Amino acid sequence: MLKTLVDQIGTSHTFENTPLRIVSLVPSQTELLVDLGLEDFIVGITKFCVHPVYLKSTKTIVGGTKNIKFDKIKALQPDIVICNKEENTKEIVDELSAICPVWVTDIYTIDDNNQMIYDFGEIFNKRTNAQKWIDKINFAYQDFQKFIQDKPLKKVAYFIWANPYMVAGNTTFINEILKLNRFQNIYESKEGRYPEVELKKIRLEGDPDYVFLSSEPFPFKDEHAFEIGRFTHHAITVFVDGEMFSWYGSRLVKAFSYFKTLHSKI
Repeated sequence: MLKTLVDQIGTSHTFENTPLRIVSLVPSQTELLVDLGLEDFIVGITKFCVHPVYLKSTKTIVGGTKNIKFDKIKALQPDIVICNKEENTKEIVDELSAICPVWVTDIYTIDDNNQMIYDFGEIFNKRTNAQKWIDKINFAYQDFQKFIQDKPLKKVAYFIWANPYMVAGNTTFINEILKLNRFQNIYESKEGRYPEVELKKIRLEGDPDYVFLSSEPFPFKDEHAFEIGRFTHHAITVFVDGEMFSWYGSRLVKAFSYFKTLHSKI
């Protein structure tokens, strides 16, 4: 039975049958596929696909999100490759398209996230499971909105890298999540998704109430917290779980619970 679906960058895909051999090149989407009951159909993942933790010992590793082994993927004879506009380059998507359909997600908002889950339900014939996860996320989201509505707006700088120092800017899922938490990103108007910043300008560029040091992709240490802190006026530095701020998919259910805990601590 032919099924034609359009992915989140507008590419149309026609499937004659439900894809049974999946390669996932995005860690959070790998986690979602497992949560949708598709673990047995996943044949290839990246070295960063760390949830569930045992998956790396049972699936073929095809490289990283930006540096993949095309020959390994081709040898797996996938029916579909799952990518993301931010995580994987256009060149990767174009080259993989010669092997099989490449489904690309593009996620900035909760609605985008739910659309991705709905689409996976359609592609893989997991509509009931997909709807369950969408319902769980919507319930957690509505509950969190009640929790957060009276919290004061706080200015934050969300660091993702050191040497050079880089932060989350606009048009990122992280920025959207910060807004949901009533955290005003002082670098929201800066050019680029993950702009480099000069620490000595941090007070001029917004003087945050909090400096968030993400647990990924860079392993921040106390010395980084001290160095950044010296340039702020009174900011409190907090080590935060980067997966909760940047992973989409089913992770959002856990994320809203994590944010409640975070707010109670700061």
